[in-house]
Amino acid sequence: MGDPRQNPFFLDPRIDRREMLRRASNGFGALALTALLGGRSSLLAAPAAVPRRPMAPKAPHAKPKAKSVIFLFMEGAVSQVDSFDHKPLLAKYHGQDPRKAIGKLEKTQFEAVGQVLKSPWQFRQHGQSGLWVSELFPHVASRADDLCVIRSMTSNFPEHTSANYFLHSGSGLQGRPSMGAWVTYGLGSSNDDLPGYVVLNGGQIPSGGLDTFGNGFLPATYQGSLLHARGTPLANVVPSERSAPLQEAKRRLVGRLNQHSLEDSVRSDALSSAISNYELAARMQVAIPDLMDLAGESEATKRLYGMDAAFEHTRTYGRECLLARRLVERGVRFVELTIPMVDGYSRWDAHGGLVKNHGDNARAVDQPIAGLLMDLRQRGLLDETLVVWAGEFGRTPFAQGSDGRDHNEFGFSVWMAGGGVRGGITYGETDEWGYKAAVDKLEMHDLHATILHLLGMDHEKLTYRFSGRDIRLTDVRGEVIHRILAS
Repeated sequence: MGDPRQNPFFLDPRIDRREMLRRASNGFGALALTALLGGRSSLLAAPAAVPRRPMAPKAPHAKPKAKSVIFLFMEGAVSQVDSFDHKPLLAKYHGQDPRKAIGKLEKTQFEAVGQVLKSPWQFRQHGQSGLWVSELFPHVASRADDLCVIRSMTSNFPEHTSANYFLHSGSGLQGRPSMGAWVTYGLGSSNDDLPGYVVLNGGQIPSGGLDTFGNGFLPATYQGSLLHARGTPLANVVPSERSAPLQEAKRRLVGRLNQHSLEDSVRSDALSSAISNYELAARMQVAIPDLMDLAGESEATKRLYGMDAAFEHTRTYGRECLLARRLVERGVRFVELTIPMVDGYSRWDAHGGLVKNHGDNARAVDQPIAGLLMDLRQRGLLDETLVVWAGEFGRTPFAQGSDGRDHNEFGFSVWMAGGGVRGGITYGETDEWGYKAAVDKLEMHDLHATILHLLGMDHEKLTYRFSGRDIRLTDVRGEVIHRILAS
């Protein structure tokens, strides 16, 4: 009979499915499997060469205005009528029944409808543009002529987790790629030693968890990499080996083993991504300590960001904003900042204690954000860096209880600066109460389409084949907001 293993049809129980497919991709076995697969022999093709630089820069669809994005995520939802949407009528009807003053009300998250609540903060016009900003943000107000304030944004979800996913991924469901992942998938990165998508964590992981920054069905190379703004930025970022030659020898050995694994596999995005991430991690052991070391920054720069402030959380967010500038200087494509864990508060989520909640949260971020805008401007980086400020929805113009505001997805404010956006303007309007978008109503897909456009990408062309169809960040919707674009 001879050795049965010499028979080409012998299936050794010790080999796995991948090895069986690899063997079958040669000779008669390939013909048989091709017939079973209806002629789709390409599925059995030899694995394509794994790119040595999966994050290498890619050509955009059109000439970009911006090279990088800094996303200032105000999780918990800032009240638009207390920040960037001035509504004097609230003072006139303060304390009255909103059903009589405003009329029909939409269902809110908790159906806790109190009286009409005027803003505790005064609004003033700022800059040559005369942009209305409340005294909640005195430092950001000084940069009014850099801001493009959108006052007619809406969301499809009134609950934090789904709304966070929607803002980040264009879907209220868990598991879709974040816009940072889409941006790096579309454009890559110009820095080999740092991730293309970095999340600077000030202490508050948003509702929805780390999936908020996930790659979804995109290769794992494009997921957000979380760095802690204070303390140790990343676990194991300091090499464990004291001997650099020994560590390099280990890396070379692991690299050869990884290459053998790839050659023995049919095709594995997960394996390719894991190897790429491993190699990036090794390079980050040099790049991250250099990034986080602010010794080379002047004391004046640190003061600009509020890093000498008495309030601890201002110092934390100031460090985040300064690191964000250093990251875009190094070619990182998408940087997201989470808010600090301000003592006693669950984000900007002011269902009660509006004055202290919004007051302390604003004190944490106001000076650092203004410092970031000024620093980017002074260094000639603002024109090529798109800064986006947004929460997942807004808040109601009437009270929840006596001194809070409920969730409001029907109309709220976000703003952008730099990166090809006109400064010192507003777009859209809510009604006279600041309750619902009334003029030029927008949705998240429009915001995403515009961000991609400013980066030189057509949101309808940036797609990924998954589950039988070409999926994109903007789903089947989204329009670029052309009127806010600089000429």
